[in-house]
Amino acid sequence: MKDLAPCPTGSRRVANSFRRGLDSYHRQATAQAIVAMDLADLLQKSVGDRRFEHVFEFGAGTGHLTEALLQRFEIDQLTLNDLVGEAEPALHKLVGGHGRTATFTSGMVESCALPHDVDLIAASSVVQWVRDMPMLMQGCATALQPGGWLALSGYGRSHFRELTALGSGAAAPNYMDCGDWADVLPEELHLVELVQAAITLHFETPRDVLRHLRATGVNSMAQGGWTRARLAEFEEAYCQRFSSPQGVTLTYDPVLMLAERR
Repeated sequence: MKDLAPCPTGSRRVANSFRRGLDSYHRQATAQAIVAMDLADLLQKSVGDRRFEHVFEFGAGTGHLTEALLQRFEIDQLTLNDLVGEAEPALHKLVGGHGRTATFTSGMVESCALPHDVDLIAASSVVQWVRDMPMLMQGCATALQPGGWLALSGYGRSHFRELTALGSGAAAPNYMDCGDWADVLPEELHLVELVQAAITLHFETPRDVLRHLRATGVNSMAQGGWTRARLAEFEEAYCQRFSSPQGVTLTYDPVLMLAERR
């Protein structure tokens, strides 16, 4: 989430959506919190109790991954980035709660100058918004020290499958399944782990699904508004196709990726 260079229209829409949802995101983004913890656990399984000299996290948001990394690793220097500059105060408060400080930058990660000689670059539930992944991955490879790690999570093509099935055109621009990652990593980055496993959330009604999407800022690509007739049609179709004993479902399709700099 960011703003150093002028945002393209799509990026500005994403920024505005996350900005509106900033106050409710940390509480409502239950799936994203799980994904962040799983990514940190996967990294710890691969590197053990390693001390990181310099960590760069982009798309830090309200700090789900930041918190998970600080709980698991010793970090000497922490640089945080987010599309939304308004995320900075809460992130500083979170980091300060661990007795640490952080440097914060705002802006799209594709437009930002990445810090040099870092030994961990991390981002959770972010790369689905990145349009040019090969370019970003090459930038990450250049920024990482040899032996440094890249820990990322995005979402696969079954993400929000319920919305896709009902004709939604509000998808993020870059959903990648496990099989897509090898094509975007430069040769300097050795692929170590890939994990893809769906998370299904349950809501009482389809309207609660829409409230959840707005509260977490992930409806930024939606076009147009809801008429009463359109909303009624959506609710009826959603209930018919995606009801469960717990209500209606919404599927997250996280993909976790670890790579090491050669």
